[in-house]
Amino acid sequence: MKLSRRSLVVLAAIVALGLATYGAAQWVESRNNVTLPEGTTIRVSLDHAVSSAKNEPGDAFEATVLEPVIAEGKTVIPAGARAAGVLVDARESGRLKGVARLGLRLTEVEVGGDWYDLETNTLSRVGANHKRNNWTWIGGGAATGALIGGLAGGGKGALIGGPVGAGAGVALAAATGKKDIHLGAERQITFTLIEPVAIKPVKRG
Repeated sequence: MKLSRRSLVVLAAIVALGLATYGAAQWVESRNNVTLPEGTTIRVSLDHAVSSAKNEPGDAFEATVLEPVIAEGKTVIPAGARAAGVLVDARESGRLKGVARLGLRLTEVEVGGDWYDLETNTLSRVGANHKRNNWTWIGGGAATGALIGGLAGGGKGALIGGPVGAGAGVALAAATGKKDIHLGAERQITFTLIEPVAIKPVKRG
């Protein structure tokens, strides 16, 4: 169907009016937003536990905002707001070697029924190095075995008892050496924005 010149003019006017209306709405929306700058801190409490032994990288976690985040004299993120994040690192501790690792990043927050994407720093924890503890168990086992062997059979007994005791020490270290990282429910964590984010504050009546 071929449109007349007048129809084309009317259609163009309708499209232009629609774009203008949309642009005005976007402008009003942007003026209602408040931008939280880089460096803004968001303190949350974990809704559930996370652990280097049970979680994997990519697992999601949920949290609750503990303190209101205020900017330009307005409460941008109220206390009690829901938040969510992701584990960017999770590594289980070995028994004799291998240090546990756990890394969390906050990725979203809900304000006024809308979810806003966040870019925050990654909070990382590294488990204790159990090498010294393991050597204590292994060395102690060897010394004990050598002592018992020496008492039982002299020098030859000490030579035999030392490796036997060391083996027992290795077994004990393997049984007790895991040092995983566990963050329980209600654990408080503070994240920091590394990119600004614009959020529409909720108007309080």
